[in-house]
Amino acid sequence: MEVTVERNDDVLSLGLKGRIDYTTAPAFDEAVERAMTETDRALILDFEGVAFIGSAGLRVILLRGKALQDRDVELVLCALSDPVRGVFQVTGFDQLFPIHATAADARASLGA
Repeated sequence: MEVTVERNDDVLSLGLKGRIDYTTAPAFDEAVERAMTETDRALILDFEGVAFIGSAGLRVILLRGKALQDRDVELVLCALSDPVRGVFQVTGFDQLFPIHATAADARASLGA
């Protein structure tokens, strides 16, 4: 799994590439931890390069989402492939987090 980091003022964007499963979920979680700062008001997770997400990846998103919510930091997801979107729909994650078609749409939703 690869993670690219982009920051626009107080909005952090992480571009994800590869599979997010039990072997890569810890690295995904660590990448989020390293990239976040106290001044971030939002985190965009860009799934454009993700073909698969398993329960371990969903767990990372859920726990990070709760921790960010406690800090009043928005978590926004974008560019989900059809298979990943299907997983989010089946698990109800599409009801927990805002999901946008593109990274530009996600940024626009935050006023970034």
